Amino acid sequence: GVVGKVRLPRPARPGEPYLPHDPVCLRSRFPTDGLVTNEYAFRRPHDPRAVTHPDWDVTSGSLFARWTYGWTGVPDDRSPDARSAEGTGSCVFRLVTRRRDLDDVAVTFRALVEPPVTTPGTPAQDWDGAHLWLRYRSPQELYALSWRRRDGAVVLKRKSPGEPGGEGVYRTLAEARHPVPYGRWHRVSALVRTVRGGVLIRLALDGRPVLRTVDTAPGGLGGPGGVGLRGDNTSLVFDRFTVRRSRLPGPGPA
Repeated sequence: GVVGKVRLPRPARPGEPYLPHDPVCLRSRFPTDGLVTNEYAFRRPHDPRAVTHPDWDVTSGSLFARWTYGWTGVPDDRSPDARSAEGTGSCVFRLVTRRRDLDDVAVTFRALVEPPVTTPGTPAQDWDGAHLWLRYRSPQELYALSWRRRDGAVVLKRKSPGEPGGEGVYRTLAEARHPVPYGRWHRVSALVRTVRGGVLIRLALDGRPVLRTVDTAPGGLGGPGGVGLRGDNTSLVFDRFTVRRSRLPGPGPA
């Protein structure tokens, strides 16, 4: 579009590559209603019944559209079929971008989290709630920003590969107390950027800074990866999920 005499780039459609000069790397767009994609499609992408999405993979659970918002559905521990008709599997919800070239980025979105539940297969845990993934390289290597946990803590962890074939090992990098109310919309803003001495990560909730730290031993996470959302034993609705290239000045610690 055009504002005054300044021509703004047209936002890319789902699955369309973004231009190098465009500061927006990805912006969520969903239909009004229905299944967006699910773990069935991730595991069986060539099944003609599978519902896939050009921007997102759901490695566990189901992603629905609800009034153009993204929604995990009501969490249960049933393995979803091609249409998630008999269950969502979203008591363990894992959503990640297909892109893996996202390095120095700022992620913003609105989210509404419902109070956590339990299922026969997923008893209550302190970490139940909503989490943001940054620099996702694999299920064993990523940053996890837990911004609404059952215990009210806000926690940043680095997950690194452990033994071959293992699930990876978490290490807590920063922690704070900042419980936000359930059932209300909140603004989540995070930034990840390689700086002198490590990787800088910042988190703000509703415009208030909550966590800031530099990971001095990032390993493979010093390079690019994907971004995503994780939910445990909760219903999560999100909107306006946008990934932009970060604009911190200079190469220093900032």
